[in-house]
Amino acid sequence: MNPLIRPEVRSSVSADEWQARVDLAACYRLVAAYGWADLVFTHISAKLPGPDEHFLINPYGALFEEITASSLVKVNLQGEVIGESPFPVNPAGFTIHSAVHAARTDVGCVLHTHTVNGIGVSAQKGGVLPISQQSIFVLSSLGYHDYEGVALRDDEKPRLVADLGTNSFLMLRNHGLLTVGPTIADAFLAMYLFETTCAIQLRAQSGGGELILVHPQIVATAQQQAQQVTRNLGGALAWPALLRKLDRIDPGFRD
Repeated sequence: MNPLIRPEVRSSVSADEWQARVDLAACYRLVAAYGWADLVFTHISAKLPGPDEHFLINPYGALFEEITASSLVKVNLQGEVIGESPFPVNPAGFTIHSAVHAARTDVGCVLHTHTVNGIGVSAQKGGVLPISQQSIFVLSSLGYHDYEGVALRDDEKPRLVADLGTNSFLMLRNHGLLTVGPTIADAFLAMYLFETTCAIQLRAQSGGGELILVHPQIVATAQQQAQQVTRNLGGALAWPALLRKLDRIDPGFRD
């Protein structure tokens, strides 16, 4: 039997928690499907509905492509496991997530990646450049956080939170990308834009020619443009189609 499938979990949690588990497992699978995973490293966390400050995060050691709804681990803001789970949690991984969740009550999901494109741009002094349509949405809500080593220390949390501010995108210098959103779907869509922005930038720079910059006034109206494009639905507009994509590939994330 697959150790990442725990049939008893579904019957022991609320319908709302189970739906959150399915959506978060789907997010992990999508990150793997789009090539953003870093083996078993990096993390996506989601706040559970209800008054308790409980969150779901990946079982440490599982590939993103094999994570299931029932294998996700429930933790509190200190990263302590709630209930019974045979799976460990990477305490270093939850350092970043716990900081953001504690400071931003509007955030339901935190998504962090170590992609080649993201790290490549994070190592550039100029950061994200306004050279693509995708970049204007990122630049309209972007913060930067300087590298302080592996995220293990609690004293880094205030600085990270301050650098994120009220933004949806955070570039972790020399480290990777981070997005937040009110829902899992929103955080995923934000990461799709962030990763695509970085990939486009590196390809444009590799051509060696002079780059054309988008006018600052266009960047300034990007949030309004985004609402029109998504009909104010944000990530929810694309999420059902993404779930259908996963169901065609492997519906096992629902287990």
